[in-house]
Order: sequence, then C-alpha cells, then structure tokens
Amino acid sequence: MPGRTRDLPQAGTAVDRTRSAGMDRPIPHAERLRPRQARTGLVIVLLAVALAASPAAAELPEPLARVLRTHRLPDSALSVLVQAVDERQPLLAHNIDTPRNPASTIKLVTTFVALDTLGPTHRWRTEAYALGPVDNGVLNGDLLLKGYGDPWLIEEEMWKFAGDLRKRGLRHVRGRLLIDDSHWAPPPRDPGSFDGQPYRLYNVQPNAMMVNFKAFTFDFIPAASAVRISSNPTLPNLEIVNRLQLVGGKCPGVVAAVKLSVPDPANPNRVVFSGNYPASCGAQSLPRSVMDPASYAYGMFTRMWGQWNGVIDGGVARGLKPSGAKPYATRWSPPLAEVIRPLNKWSNNVMADALLYAIAARSSTPPLTPAMGAAVVRDWLARHGLPVEGFVMENGSGLSRVSRISARTLAGTLLHAYRSPTMPEYLASLAVSGVDGTMHRRFRNGPERGHMHLKTGHLNDVAAVAGYVLAANGRRYVVTLLVNHATANHGGGSA
Repeated sequence: MPGRTRDLPQAGTAVDRTRSAGMDRPIPHAERLRPRQARTGLVIVLLAVALAASPAAAELPEPLARVLRTHRLPDSALSVLVQAVDERQPLLAHNIDTPRNPASTIKLVTTFVALDTLGPTHRWRTEAYALGPVDNGVLNGDLLLKGYGDPWLIEEEMWKFAGDLRKRGLRHVRGRLLIDDSHWAPPPRDPGSFDGQPYRLYNVQPNAMMVNFKAFTFDFIPAASAVRISSNPTLPNLEIVNRLQLVGGKCPGVVAAVKLSVPDPANPNRVVFSGNYPASCGAQSLPRSVMDPASYAYGMFTRMWGQWNGVIDGGVARGLKPSGAKPYATRWSPPLAEVIRPLNKWSNNVMADALLYAIAARSSTPPLTPAMGAAVVRDWLARHGLPVEGFVMENGSGLSRVSRISARTLAGTLLHAYRSPTMPEYLASLAVSGVDGTMHRRFRNGPERGHMHLKTGHLNDVAAVAGYVLAANGRRYVVTLLVNHATANHGGGSA
C-alpha cells in the first residue's frame, strides 16, 4: 500500500522497488477504516458460498447477501462470477454484465493478452549509439540511449548494460548522454492529477526509457542533534536539501513527519525535506519518485558507468536516433514470462502500463499510445467471444477512474487463459494466498493457504479480486468479484 515500508526486503533490491512501484491502492485514509478480519471476510464467505451454491443461481445466496447488508453494500454494487474451469456454466453469477471499475484486476487482462499476442519469450531491447568516432576507447561525440519500453530496466540491468559498453572497448565519452524515448507518445498527464500525490511510486508516468521505475527509497536516521537523509539509489545528480528538525514527542509515522517538495519545477533534481521529525520515530524509510525520466536515466547510467571505470564528460539531453544508424550495443530484457511474475505478484503499475504499449506495437507504428494498445485488447476480447459492451481501458495498470469491464468479460479472460498453452506461465505470475506477493499476509493459517492464485484491486470506492481457487473437492474455479460503491473499502468491501 502507498507509503507502507514495513516487512520490505533490503532497500534497493529489485523486489523492494517492484513492490513499492506497484502499490495499486492510493487510499491511505482508508487504512483506519479497514479491520483486519473484515478485510478478508467477504472473500472467505464468497468462496464458501460458491462451493455450496447451485449452478447459475439467480439470487445471491443468503450468507453472501447478509455480509453485504452488514457492511452497508447494496447487492447492486456487487458483481460476482464463479465458474469451474472445466464447466461451461457458472456456479454463481450476479450482475455479471454490469461494467465496473476493476482497479488493478485489469492487470489480469493486460498480462494475458500480452502473453497471447507477444508470446512468453518476447523481449524488449535498449540500444546504445555512438554518435561520433570511437578512437582507442574514446568516443568523440555523444552517446545515445534509445528505449523501447523495457519494463525491467532496473538498476542491475543498467549496470550490465554499462558493462556491455566497456567490454566493447568504450571507456570515455567526450560528449553528452542523449536519451531517446520517442518510441512512445504518452498522453500528457500531471502525476498528481489522480489523487494529489505526485511523488508516490504508483503515480509514476510511463516512459519508453524508464530506468528502475524512477524510484528512490529515502532513509531517515536520527542522530545526536539532526536527522541524516540518504537515498537508495544514490545518484550523482540528485540534490537533497535537508530541513528536517529533530524534535521530541510521539512518532506520528514517517509520512506525517516528513514533507517532500520539489520547489522549482525547472529543476526536478533538487528535492527538499522539511518538517519536525521526532527522535522516537527511529530509522524510517520512504519510497518516492522524483526527477524526470531522462535525468534519472542519466544519473543511473553515470553511476554505473563509473563503477566500470568509464568516464562521461557532458550532461544529459533528449535526442533522436539518427536514421540508418547501427547500435553500438544492445541490451535485451528478460522474457515476458519472467517479467509478468513481479508485475502481477506485486501489482506493479509501471510495468503493466509498459505492457499495454508493447501490445500496441503488434498493429501500430511508433510513436505508440495507450489507446492503440487498448484497441488491440478490445479486438482480442471480441475475437474470443467475450463481451466488449461498456469495456473501457485507459491504461494497463488499472490506476484509472474511467476503466470499466464486466465480471463476465474478466472471468472469461481467466477461463480462456486457463485453457491456453501459456496457462502455466500465467498462473505462476499470480500472488499465492498466504505465501507471496500481495497475498502473502492473507489466508496464512487456514486451509486456503497456497490454494488460491489471485489478483486484488483497490481504489477509492473500488474493491476487487479475481483469479483461481483450488477447492477442497479438487476442482479449480475461476472467481471474479467486483465492488463499486462509496463503502467498498470499509471492512468487508475490501478484498
């Protein structure tokens, strides 16, 4: 969840960044309204009722209806479909043709359509171009990096890419680092427009040359008379201004104690931390995103290039690959089948948005847009006999107020995926109840542990869960639950 840092792996690891960048629930105020037991209650009752319900039940079973009444949720706010993967008729169906906001459960559609259209071995490339002669390891000109939307161009991959350049003999760039992100044309959007939280990692805007999800973990450690601030990663072009005051008193939490700002939009590399930081808070961490994509890529490349004893003289600028130029070096991403595992297990928004652009490339020429990808998804649904009435896909992640899908269409995608050749890759990408991903804390001690592969979704007024359940009778079911209501995140409406 946004801003939550407890139980994270060591700061700076790939899992840490993936998890933080993927938090799909920008509703920090709702945390106070969600009791632990009620948080999973609706799902537990749903599963119990699903296994006992008669086929194609016209009315909601009374136990489920009672849960809705308890949490002030009208049955009109709920869509639910439960169907065995080897049956043609649902076991339970309610409001399954009503288009609803799916939040992050739309990632189930994004990732499977990507698997089905691109193939599990699809890879993304990132290219480096030497714009000038290379003499005895010295480039007398600029070095250009062109991105094609690799969703896994993390810190470790950038280190390997810098190493590839050194292995080819390059050691000194006399010019600048140019960033070519022209493969995509993202619609202009203020990162704070969704919920007024522009520095939250889930609000990072897509970019074809995105490095490391543009993510930082800022660490705060109270000392004798001040608060020390450090960042992970540490980039040479990030300036941190520390105006935190060390005070006494009770700790309100790092989000309340620390204010982050970028006072000069023309200089996004300068961040200011202010506020009163109680010593009782101890060491705290705050995952946030600052800088623009080109500056972040430059800072990361400069740091990694230096670790390979490389030198670059100039700064950073945007540029375009010259027509007909051949790459000096190319770095390939891991295959799609590996990429969707951290994406779905930790609900990574940036990676899901990148997949929609990749889907677009199947039928459109660059620069690519989300609308092009959404058109491919819509055609895919229609081609496989799934309803597209009311279907709206603003992006690949579900961080949207306007995206809509019906429970019938979402469940139909899951059923089709289960019967497809790439079912093992797809199923393995989902969080396992009580074991890993966003489900690692849920159903840890009951019989459900390890028996459900699910994707959750949460936004203001939206709670959703969808995926596969292996029941006690040995049969596997597709379960889709969508709740859109003002009280969806109060207790049982949360999933």
